[in-house]
Amino acid sequence: MNKKIALINHGCAKNLVDSELMLGLLAEKGYEITLDDNEADIVIVNTCSFIHDAEQESVQSILQMTNSGKKVIVTGCLPQKHKDDLKEAIPEICAMIGTSDLKEIVPIVERVINQHEDEYISKISEQPEYIYPESVKRQQITIGASSYIKIADGCNYHCGYCIIPQLRGTYHSRTIENILEEAKELVSKGVTELVLIAQDTTSYGIDIYGKPSLAKLLEELNKIEGLGWIRIMYAYPSQMNDELINAIAKLEKVVKYIDIPLQHYDEKILEAMRRPAFDYEILIKKLRDKIPGVAIRTAFIVGYPGETDAQFKRLYEFVKKARFDRMGVFEYSREKNTTSYSMGNQVPKKLKHKRYKELMALQQQISYEINQEYIGKTLPCIVEGITDDGVVIMRSEHDAPEIDGLVYAKTDRSVVPGDIENVLIDNADEYDLFGVIK
Repeated sequence: MNKKIALINHGCAKNLVDSELMLGLLAEKGYEITLDDNEADIVIVNTCSFIHDAEQESVQSILQMTNSGKKVIVTGCLPQKHKDDLKEAIPEICAMIGTSDLKEIVPIVERVINQHEDEYISKISEQPEYIYPESVKRQQITIGASSYIKIADGCNYHCGYCIIPQLRGTYHSRTIENILEEAKELVSKGVTELVLIAQDTTSYGIDIYGKPSLAKLLEELNKIEGLGWIRIMYAYPSQMNDELINAIAKLEKVVKYIDIPLQHYDEKILEAMRRPAFDYEILIKKLRDKIPGVAIRTAFIVGYPGETDAQFKRLYEFVKKARFDRMGVFEYSREKNTTSYSMGNQVPKKLKHKRYKELMALQQQISYEINQEYIGKTLPCIVEGITDDGVVIMRSEHDAPEIDGLVYAKTDRSVVPGDIENVLIDNADEYDLFGVIK
């Protein structure tokens, strides 16, 4: 058996970092890494289990690999959630590793290489506590203009629809020193934009410094020479304090973009979700007043148990008034071991989908109108790549990688990924902008 290991990653950017950490551990031991499963006998499938659809995607990958005769190691949220039930459902799985046991990947791979046909290996902590393995050098799957930095993991909130605390454990921050060390290394490799991620970035530091310390972290990251942009994802609404808002406003490398999933607007639904229930209109106005030119991304859940037509209408009218720059909408997914699973008044699937389409149609129109306002303006944009016919693929500071829109620009000079160039916008559609590099 060769020493080439393939990896298939599912789920969020936080999962991607976990995959890169496991690959880093394997690379240190001389294993060759590939993203082409045809080249390897052993395939690691790093799974997501946030909602049912994500689980299905992960299971499909596992089945494809086992049916292809690969030795499959399943890692991440799916084995953490289902444990032995997953092995019973797919007995061909060779090994499983839980969310806080990824450091075990090397000895488990070695055992899989040498195992007997009927041997099964499992390393899944009953009470997961994710501690970032600081000594590990990530083997990055994607090297380009941007890179994610996981500043914390786990979660101390217990939202009614979410199973993450059960899969990841309580909140654990990394130290500022360790994050800075990783950030500087990434910048030395040519990374221009750092994207800060966690289950909740705005609680960063509360467990090790005694108070939320994201503002302090931003100040230190802002000093890194050669770094272009710093982006914050997954902010929690009640943690958007003045110190953090002022830091975003004043630090020149921190992009004026806030990703703050609000989930709903109706107070009763928010209370049922176990989310902060206060007037989000006041928060949105404050962000826009204090951070000139800020773009706000949010996300909402429609069809939460008990959501009435009137409550959905409140959410709809809020979205119409707030005019978010970027917005995602999710149909409520009923997940076992969440408080909402056993709630009465479950909303029918067709009604959930109807509300989803209505809210997305509204946002599509808002997004189109906002993008039209960019025409004639010059925006700093980061180069992502170049098409075969010479069009430069870029992003503005108002667009996060992989989830927001793009800027397509023409130029008669050479540019490379990671460059930040000024683009004169001359056209726009609902999601993307078009222009010329100046």
